[in-house]
Amino acid sequence: MTSQAQNPEEYIKEVPEERKVTIIKLRNVILENLPKGFKEAMSYGMIGYVVPHEIYPSGYHCDPKLPLPFMSFASQKNSINFYHMGIYADKELYNWFVTEYGKFSKKKLDMGKSCMRFKKAEDIPFDLLGELVSKITPQDWIATYEKAFTK
Repeated sequence: MTSQAQNPEEYIKEVPEERKVTIIKLRNVILENLPKGFKEAMSYGMIGYVVPHEIYPSGYHCDPKLPLPFMSFASQKNSINFYHMGIYADKELYNWFVTEYGKFSKKKLDMGKSCMRFKKAEDIPFDLLGELVSKITPQDWIATYEKAFTK
């Protein structure tokens, strides 16, 4: 489900009523732990967090007009999804997260390359996601991104 919302507040208004509290809580956890320099923006129809052009003028290699994406979340048809490119690009961070996840949840981690899917609100490890969010600064992400994704 891709949203046409122009800002996070519009996006939240579109979320099904039974998920609003969870989406707001997830957004607040992110904002409380987000390192300085990232910017909240709508990104690919989701609430996203990007490195703005003021910090990284090159932008995203797939479309340099776009700021460098880093993290986002969305209310999808069957789950709430949290996307974190740092986990995809940094094996050490990935290993840390997978190990820590078991301390926060008894549920099996449903995860793709950068996407975690949570079918129920009570399955979301908010404290762990907050810690994950705090681990990478924009400068860290730029260095990892350039090493992993640019030629």
